Amino acid sequence: MRQGLTIGEFATLTHLSVRTLRRYHEAGLLEPATVDPFTGYRYYSTEQIPSAQVIHRLRELDVPLAEVRSILTAEDPQRRADLITGHLRRLEDELDRTRAAVVSLRRLLHPDREDLQVELRSVPARTVVAVRGHVTLEDSTTWYDGAMGELDAAFGPAERTGPPGGRYANELFTAGEGTMTVYRPVREPHARGRIEVVELPPVDVAVAVHSGRHDDIDVTYGRLGAWVVGHALAVDGPVDETYLVGPRDTPTTADWRTEIGWPVFRLTPQR
Repeated sequence: MRQGLTIGEFATLTHLSVRTLRRYHEAGLLEPATVDPFTGYRYYSTEQIPSAQVIHRLRELDVPLAEVRSILTAEDPQRRADLITGHLRRLEDELDRTRAAVVSLRRLLHPDREDLQVELRSVPARTVVAVRGHVTLEDSTTWYDGAMGELDAAFGPAERTGPPGGRYANELFTAGEGTMTVYRPVREPHARGRIEVVELPPVDVAVAVHSGRHDDIDVTYGRLGAWVVGHALAVDGPVDETYLVGPRDTPTTADWRTEIGWPVFRLTPQR
């Protein structure tokens, strides 16, 4: 009587090598349906084909063996789904970091293709509504989204008089944590919850516009900083970003426009 599929037949059906199937068996991931006690031959059932393919896909995604084992042994389908989703989320984060590095490197490799336009601008004092907090660089994006969401909820489109902005202490970049302030100019500023009314002092800034996603905004920062060194005296103050067009305006990342305002002390008189 036939005991099942031989390891060679099972390898053909699953497109997995015999060597891989043996390794899965030794790791306790996929044990044969039966093992002949006399010959030691491994036999598999057709019901094991989906399991073998799931293991293969998980290993292709570099899921650790221990985690693969946890997924396979989880009796609750939701638990299995949560484990897989968690790993996929980590992979997506890694892909985001890889994409950001690729975009930055491409810009750095071809600086001749870009002509950075810099404007010296005197920004008058402004009264805005803002949310401030001491934030780590790692948590800055999540914190920003929450703070800006509060401002958007408290002040509707009819109350806003300009694009939102962010002011970031130098320590956020040099030490990995520091004060972040996100703000909006509105018609009638008033405090609410952790939203406060803030007076932004007048400042001279060198302004450049970064286009698109923020994956490579550090490249624009670097080029603006180099321009400042050659044309003005940098002031040891916070950098401002003004979000002329952002994700709250359009999902099309190519249309995003972010103004970077680098505080300076002018070396030449204002024209």
